[in-house]
Amino acid sequence: MTAYRFLTYIFALPVLIALVWRVSRRSESWVHLRQRLGGGAPVEGALWLHAASNGELTSARALIETLLAENPERRVLVTTNTVSAQDLAVGWGDPRIIARLAPLDHALGLRGFLRRHKPHALLIVENELWPNRIALARRRGIPVIVIGARMSQRSAARWAKLSLARQIMAQITAVSAQDAESEARFVELGLAESRLLPRINLKTAPQARSAAPLGWPRASTILAASTHEGEDAPVLEAFARAHAARPELRLILAPRHPRRSAEIATLIARTGLRHATRSMGDPPDVEVYLADTLGEMDNWYASAGLCFIGGSLVDKGGHTPFEPAAHHCAILHGPYVSNFTAAYGALDAQGGAILCRNAAGLAEAMRDLGVAEQTQMAQAARDALGPPEDLERLTEAMRRWL
Repeated sequence: MTAYRFLTYIFALPVLIALVWRVSRRSESWVHLRQRLGGGAPVEGALWLHAASNGELTSARALIETLLAENPERRVLVTTNTVSAQDLAVGWGDPRIIARLAPLDHALGLRGFLRRHKPHALLIVENELWPNRIALARRRGIPVIVIGARMSQRSAARWAKLSLARQIMAQITAVSAQDAESEARFVELGLAESRLLPRINLKTAPQARSAAPLGWPRASTILAASTHEGEDAPVLEAFARAHAARPELRLILAPRHPRRSAEIATLIARTGLRHATRSMGDPPDVEVYLADTLGEMDNWYASAGLCFIGGSLVDKGGHTPFEPAAHHCAILHGPYVSNFTAAYGALDAQGGAILCRNAAGLAEAMRDLGVAEQTQMAQAARDALGPPEDLERLTEAMRRWL
């Protein structure tokens, strides 16, 4: 822990310069910089909930609403790593939810943050395990609870090489893992089994669903969700082949990083298909809808009967299958699914998903899976992954700390 803290002091100046550079380029404001350094108006006595970005925060919304419903006087201080996620929380319009950018994992800023806000507990969504944040919170007697924790085999191997892994696990008050595999890896890294809470995957918990915005027939709408560089071209090639056989098909292409919008638009143009761009406000009367915004993935899942999960045609480990399954989507994926090996194994074995190794395989699935096949696969996916977990059961287990 001492070595880690020493490194944060060494890199403090370069990080500060980078943050000031963002302000100078107007990608962030001085208010944002102050928040990253632990400043901002005090929000004393709230629950502190940290979620990295839009996806994690969106998945935590049902949990936040459950906690607020339990105690109408409760307030939740939400911190995020990105301005867009902060804006998302503000956009919910609940005065009991106060949004800030997360303080950097540096002792000086964190001490000021904790002294200013005096949170009752720290709830960490998924896998934002910052050593200083956890250690300093526990030093002040603040419970640290990790909710929907995910620990892939790759991440566990990296943590195992760090001498501070067991120190961090000893300081975590409790963990609610996403699945049995993540749970076992936390224990292997040093978490006491007595500190395990009921498992939950927040992305399968009931959410307040938005209406699908496009108005396209769901059975003929395909979503390519959270695609990475190297996946868009084969997805578009596959869709172009399927569309030639079934002209009623439509594609929503939602890249993991919206900043890649321009290069993806160029790839779409090469296929000869017409496209509209969400960020430009274009009307969706086209074959391909480029969903280059953040915080709207829930809408796209609600719009599509068939979904390709990104990060699986290239070696990124694959994104979660739980969210599309919760939306009753038929699931397609590539061969790289190490982040959710057990889940994809169960899906493939029970007919809830189809492994597509290349553009040809994707094209065949897009062409052949009609409404009956999609309905059957969606039910098989829900059977394979199990029913959504009960938030009340988790909040009951956390009550003694809240």
